[in-house]
Amino acid sequence: MTGPHEVEDLLRACAPQVLGALVRRYGDFDLCEDAVQEALIAAARQWPGEGVPDNARGWLLTVAQRKYVDQVRSEAARRRREDAVALATPDAALLAPAADDAPGTDADDSLSLLFLCCHPDLSPPSRIALTLRAVGGLTTAQIAAAFLVPEATMAQRISRAKQTIKAGGWSLAPPEGADRTARLAEVRHVLYLVFNEGYTASGGEALTAPELSTEAIRLARMLHRLVPDDTETAGLLALMLLTDARRPARTGPHGELVPLAEQDRGNWDGGLIAEGVELISRTLPRGRVGPYQLQAAIAAVHDEAGTAQATDWPQILALYELLERTGPNPMVTLNRAVAVAMVHGPEAGLDLLDGLAADRLLARNHRLLATRAHLLELLGDEKGAAEAYREAARHTTSAPERRHLTERARRLG
Repeated sequence: MTGPHEVEDLLRACAPQVLGALVRRYGDFDLCEDAVQEALIAAARQWPGEGVPDNARGWLLTVAQRKYVDQVRSEAARRRREDAVALATPDAALLAPAADDAPGTDADDSLSLLFLCCHPDLSPPSRIALTLRAVGGLTTAQIAAAFLVPEATMAQRISRAKQTIKAGGWSLAPPEGADRTARLAEVRHVLYLVFNEGYTASGGEALTAPELSTEAIRLARMLHRLVPDDTETAGLLALMLLTDARRPARTGPHGELVPLAEQDRGNWDGGLIAEGVELISRTLPRGRVGPYQLQAAIAAVHDEAGTAQATDWPQILALYELLERTGPNPMVTLNRAVAVAMVHGPEAGLDLLDGLAADRLLARNHRLLATRAHLLELLGDEKGAAEAYREAARHTTSAPERRHLTERARRLG
């Protein structure tokens, strides 16, 4: 017998390949996705007891094709499409995989599927939801729970995304040239957003949503295998690994937030740190350095410091200065202000924050307010720091962050 976890891992690895193969053959994303989901359910019920087939992907593809054809045949009003499907599907494909159908065929469809789910005409929330559903294999209920929205809301979001794909007549054909580069950047951005939401949940009672950050890492690994020469994809994966390595130490015994400087570094995941450091060290010398690579390098400097006091802040400041040159980003400037404070003193950091306070979108952001509070505390202005901590607590939607900021204010009196 095969364990349920092994079966689940295999199904999630095969799902995008099978869906990609079906969409390439039939073109109807919505019906193809439903057919693949039914095939996955059938496998989840059958394989743990009967064993995994020698060609698991071929088995899933055959069952999914049958399910798809059944769906089409059940719609009498769509007779023309039924005829087209019947003509496009060899009889042998409905019976069993071909003898020479080796596992791994159509593997590139996983990348094409990612491109399709992250189409720029879809809204960012739709891209995230569709990627997690179609490529990640998460159920609608799991995605809804992770993002703290009702399941019906998430189902509507996914349904609208599928309808947009259908109405747009988008094919699975991968983009080329500059369009491919832009679409790959969209895919990376979606995975980055998913990871960030998992590492620090934007709302709710829990600080983290581990299932999201774990899924983002899994998909980033898959993307890195599909485009091994893309240095920014390697940088994104390294950033995720080096950041997620600290997750076990980010919360205390009661779920409370533990700041980086106060974390027990013995609880960090040494395996993830070693993998991330090796990956970014191998990637940086290979070509033009982008923002994900620079963020990964900053994370590596933090992770390689044995104590908070041993952190190489001048190196981190230099990396943030390089990162700012890749494009204006107030959150990067916010982080650079902390590095400036650690190298040149809290007054210098506060001067940078004064400039950010003029940004209408950032002025009331709890991270800006919390950073100001931290620098005021370093400066010795306990009253000003307490007020800033309380103000930051009023603006965050995360319950653990609110409790942490309120407690910091209380300690300063």
